[in-house]
Amino acid sequence: MSYWVSYVIAILLTSMSYYIGSKILKMNLGIVQSLIIGTTVVSLGVLTEYSGAPIWLIVLVPFPAGMILSFLFLKTSFLKWLRTYMFILFLYTIIHIIVSYFFQFHSLIPAWHLS
Repeated sequence: MSYWVSYVIAILLTSMSYYIGSKILKMNLGIVQSLIIGTTVVSLGVLTEYSGAPIWLIVLVPFPAGMILSFLFLKTSFLKWLRTYMFILFLYTIIHIIVSYFFQFHSLIPAWHLS
């Protein structure tokens, strides 16, 4: 699979976790907002990887961007945001487990290959 296809798939899966996670908890993060977060988070991971950073940094760097953007877009209290963000991370992890194990797609959490 080409790098650009992997990049787009990673953006879509990341965005999907933000969108679905917020909808399940009735926090109403929009599709465009989810795509902005997904694109930012994945792009930061790609840029960190491109810079030759160690794998732990590639995984760590995108977190603050996703946290800040989701907090700004949700416009809610800190505790509601934190609950929503934790649920989104849980959903993101489940999506990673499925695509990594069954489809050998490891771009969501590069340090955690399941196949």
